[in-house]
Amino acid sequence: MFVQEAVRHQRWRLGILRHAEEVTHNVAKTCRYFGISRTAYYRWLERYQKEGEEGLFARSSRPKHSPRVTEPDVIAKIIYLRQTYHFGPWKIMVYLERYHDIHVGRSGIWRILKKLQINRLPSNQRYKSHLEKPQPGHRIQVDVKFLENIPGPKKRYDQYTAIDDCTRLRVMKI
Repeated sequence: MFVQEAVRHQRWRLGILRHAEEVTHNVAKTCRYFGISRTAYYRWLERYQKEGEEGLFARSSRPKHSPRVTEPDVIAKIIYLRQTYHFGPWKIMVYLERYHDIHVGRSGIWRILKKLQINRLPSNQRYKSHLEKPQPGHRIQVDVKFLENIPGPKKRYDQYTAIDDCTRLRVMKI
């Protein structure tokens, strides 16, 4: 299927070159009629004169050199952080800047993850909100405060406050 499309495209370009040469004798009118730019026409004409009909096949528009491409070792670090720690783009960006002094933008990291098709974590690895409270006594916050200037004997008094995260029960003792 791809070969047939390439041959059809080649014949179309050849038809445009012949139309300008045989029918209109005017490149600008031909380009306007077919809806192409004159630079494209002259590029095809030059390739046709050098290589013949083979020069009219579509060529890759991929650049030969990309100076701003992300290095493979940075991509490897991004993949490692995503698969091992399930970090998102923002967290990967911060981690790379802090620990490796590598500056990659959040959107660039997202594009890399999307290109490698690891932009979505499996459902068992996604962030789950903690809607249910832990059991009573599971997590307790303890604060200590040193009290001064209490009338009476010169003793040192401490205030201890413990709060249970589940029940929000508060216990204070001096």
